[in-house]
Amino acid sequence: MTIAQLVQASGRVVLAPMEDVTDVVYRRACRAVGASLCMTEFVRAEQIVSDSRIAQRKLALPADDQPTAIQIYGADPELLVEAARIAARAEPAFIDINCGCWVPRVVRGGAGAAWLRDPAAMIAMARRVVEVTELPVTVKTRIGWGPESEMPIVDLARRLEDAGIAGLTIHCRVATAGHSGVADWSWARRAGEVVEIPVIVNGDVRTADDAVRALATTGCAGVMIGRAAIEHPWVFREARAALAGAPHAPPTSAERVAMYRMIVDGNVAQRGARIGLGVSRRHARVLGPLFDEQARAALFGAPTLAATHAILDELVARKIAA
Repeated sequence: MTIAQLVQASGRVVLAPMEDVTDVVYRRACRAVGASLCMTEFVRAEQIVSDSRIAQRKLALPADDQPTAIQIYGADPELLVEAARIAARAEPAFIDINCGCWVPRVVRGGAGAAWLRDPAAMIAMARRVVEVTELPVTVKTRIGWGPESEMPIVDLARRLEDAGIAGLTIHCRVATAGHSGVADWSWARRAGEVVEIPVIVNGDVRTADDAVRALATTGCAGVMIGRAAIEHPWVFREARAALAGAPHAPPTSAERVAMYRMIVDGNVAQRGARIGLGVSRRHARVLGPLFDEQARAALFGAPTLAATHAILDELVARKIAA
């Protein structure tokens, strides 16, 4: 399928790549509530080429984890080319190049949003990655590195399309802003007006209403949701319903507990009890109002999967009794 077809089939709502969040377990959880098109955590090119255990875990795409794109990042074009070639063997829906991560440890090494400092180099790198795989290649980036006078996104979109990039996701902040300020979606609209490839708007899409408004004001092919999905994965279900003009309801307490059970069970099966219980804690806020100080202390202190399930049972019972 083309990128446009994949986005349309997803209800025009896509799960963003997030390090230490969008692993296979969380992708399954989000997929269960409407996120049919997902992205992996970003995978460092050096780790892919060296076949590290981290890369092996991140590149594994089970049969029930499709369509999913693999996002790669790095500063060395040669390594990115080889990483794309290797990643393609996992048969993802497409390969995405991270040119938007603003985190200092990433940009210090010349990766992520650091590519925006040299758009010509980004274009040359993207063209080379496109040439080594038959899969579609997309780019996720920001609207520029720093001040608006240096904002290259509209011209960059044209040049990326000319280089063979099949789709573009634009986080509508400059790299130096991090997550501060307000995302200016108008830049996604401007970029989309000069290219034929699908553009996906990203940044400050927190609710179903935001998704509707973002698409209405930009004309983009889809929206990508990241941070909002960490605490509220049901945003995908709600956004798809809103975009279809259908009613949608917030998750019940039972749904919240079932979601956390799914995540904990999946992580323990994937990584063993000690690590699995630990990494699941980052998702505990899916419990919403049930996740009070008492629940936090109990869940984070639970030594076993059975103990965790018992605490979740107690949360449901407490809610029913309230």
